[in-house]
Amino acid sequence: MWEKTIQSVVQRDRLLVGFALAGIAGAAWFYLAHEAQQFAVTGVCQCAAMMIGGPDLSPWSPQTLPPLVLMWTEMMVAMMLPAVTPLVLLFSKVARTRAERGQPYVSTAFFAAGYFTVWTLFSLVAALAQWVLHGAALLTPQMTANSSIVGGTMFIAAGVFQFTPLKKTCLTHCRSPLAFLMTEWRDGRAGAFLMGWKHGLFCTVCCWLLMLLLFAVGVMNLLWIAVLAIFALSERVAPKTWHLSQVTGIVLFCFGAWLAFSASLAK
Repeated sequence: MWEKTIQSVVQRDRLLVGFALAGIAGAAWFYLAHEAQQFAVTGVCQCAAMMIGGPDLSPWSPQTLPPLVLMWTEMMVAMMLPAVTPLVLLFSKVARTRAERGQPYVSTAFFAAGYFTVWTLFSLVAALAQWVLHGAALLTPQMTANSSIVGGTMFIAAGVFQFTPLKKTCLTHCRSPLAFLMTEWRDGRAGAFLMGWKHGLFCTVCCWLLMLLLFAVGVMNLLWIAVLAIFALSERVAPKTWHLSQVTGIVLFCFGAWLAFSASLAK
């Protein structure tokens, strides 16, 4: 009877957390689609337009950084929330089970907050990079690298990184949510936040070069954003026998080499 009660409460919590995650992801994708539509019409995302005032190839003022950080943050939430959902749901289950057995309960929100704090910091770095690249006239009005050689080099770098030991180590942690919780569990709100922070670091290191490919294909390219989101999730749930990271690394490397080689021949 007691076990059934625990299972009932755990299932209820998982449903609530699942609905909350779905709502946040839906809102992020809706806002992102709205931004992409605005960009297609005006040549600049709406949040940046509030500061910039429309398409502008001149250097941006420091006041443009907050809306750029907001834009990148919403992209990271939209792309990475599906990938981290299995771990968040598992954390919710473990936390509630421990609480029903007399141990201190901690809200899943603290774990999620730690995770996305890392991605928010990444968004700040990406926004600064975009601000600097725009000021140096290295981005086109479509927010892509104005050199195919640079774009190709980015794809090559992302492809090579897929084979590195660092990528393998970080992806192993991302692929094993239960093992992560068993080895990294910490009690309390601060502990939950630090667990989310640590897992966020693994995911960020695992995916940072892939996310920066948006500078090669278009920061507001909704198709590529969706592709990257699906790939981030697939890397974590696909069977190891698929060797998805390695196959993708070969594809990225070959495409980057072709892009750079084609650009050099065109000169």
